Amino acid sequence: MIPTSARSFLYVPANKPQLFDKAVRGETDAVIIDLEDAVPLPDKDRARNEVAQWLASRSSTDTQIWIRVTPEFMTQDLEAVAGTGVTGIMVAKCSTESLTRADRFLDMRNLPDIELIGLIETAHSLRAVPEMARCNRVRTFGVGEVDLLADLRITRSEHTESMIDAIRLNVVIDCAAAGLVAPIAPTSTDFRDLDGFVTTTARFVQMGFRGRTALHPSQVPIINAALTPSIDDVAAARRLVELYDVAQGGPTVDDNGRFVDEAVVRGAREILARA
Repeated sequence: MIPTSARSFLYVPANKPQLFDKAVRGETDAVIIDLEDAVPLPDKDRARNEVAQWLASRSSTDTQIWIRVTPEFMTQDLEAVAGTGVTGIMVAKCSTESLTRADRFLDMRNLPDIELIGLIETAHSLRAVPEMARCNRVRTFGVGEVDLLADLRITRSEHTESMIDAIRLNVVIDCAAAGLVAPIAPTSTDFRDLDGFVTTTARFVQMGFRGRTALHPSQVPIINAALTPSIDDVAAARRLVELYDVAQGGPTVDDNGRFVDEAVVRGAREILARA
């Protein structure tokens, strides 16, 4: 079963269980319980136990629950938290090998509904997206931009923004070419700059991303708003589909006399699906 696409993914440190229920009750579509960077090495065992206990006791909700694991400790992470109540596993610094390992583990545990999202955080994973997309259970990919730019030795500035956009666009293209769900855009570490977050989120939507990660709850409503089609957009899309259906799949024109064919209607259907 493929879960409904999420717009917003809110990171929650796995060593802060007091935040789990609050995050799930909030506005985010999905919560990412983070067992990777957010948890110091000495705290990992305790964090795994806290997450496992919470998953076993929590009530069912519509909020998706993803667990971010690290390849270095994948077996320990998955043994602790992979089970019912988990929508999917987000594999940090993903590779074909680590995604395959995660898939095999979930097969052995007879957990067919748990999906995988790979986080592209290295030059190697950036190059390997077409290969990784063929791994079982892979729903899509996200961009871990801080790690990725560090690995590429790219310094973020106004002079390199076009280069970074080219990298982002490659991920969008590779996901579309593989028939995957559209990728998840990177977050902003400057969670106080909400005006900037509005601007960048709108750009990511235009670029073809259909989700974004958040580090702070204040970023979540911005993501949801940007990825929710407006009433006017939905009405226009519905009208295009109606006209195309009347034309029985042949070329037609819209109410303003503009040409409408399958390619135009495909975009309208995508808007209606997101709505």
